[in-house]
Amino acid sequence: MSDDFRFCPRCATPLAMLSQMEDSGQMTRLRCPACNFTHWNNPAPVLAAVVEYQGQILLARNAACSGKVFALITGFMEAGETPEGGIAREIKEETNLDTTALKLIGVYDFQRMNQVIMAYHAVCTGNVRLSPELLEYRLFDFDKLKCWPAGTGYALADWLRARGYEPTFVAWGKDMEPMPD
Repeated sequence: MSDDFRFCPRCATPLAMLSQMEDSGQMTRLRCPACNFTHWNNPAPVLAAVVEYQGQILLARNAACSGKVFALITGFMEAGETPEGGIAREIKEETNLDTTALKLIGVYDFQRMNQVIMAYHAVCTGNVRLSPELLEYRLFDFDKLKCWPAGTGYALADWLRARGYEPTFVAWGKDMEPMPD
């Protein structure tokens, strides 16, 4: 059972894993036995950016993450915005940079977090000022970037390959620090 949904948002009855016929066949999902509400548990759309700034790539360390892991700028897409508008907004909110060009890198499955990641290459200008969500940032030359074996790490690897660099991956684990000090 999902930790997020325990009770029906319509009638407050406890939800249960119930099987029901759907278009694709018999499916077991979290459902309300009283009013037939179904919790679909669809993946959330997440936006990510390989931020190119002053000829280098900006990676940031998130305040919510332990360790010294630097990663892409990411955020959730808001209702009523396009993916392009959403990632430009996230970049502005988190770094204060203005996006001057955007190009889709790809769409990545991230099942561990029940997300679908839409990754972009963003060329940005301005002066970096981090939001409270981020602790610090670093700028990296393209050939010094290291990728990680997860959704946004695969996006970075695809972006590097498209520019003629063979990506290097770091091992995922407690000592993971993809970028050198």
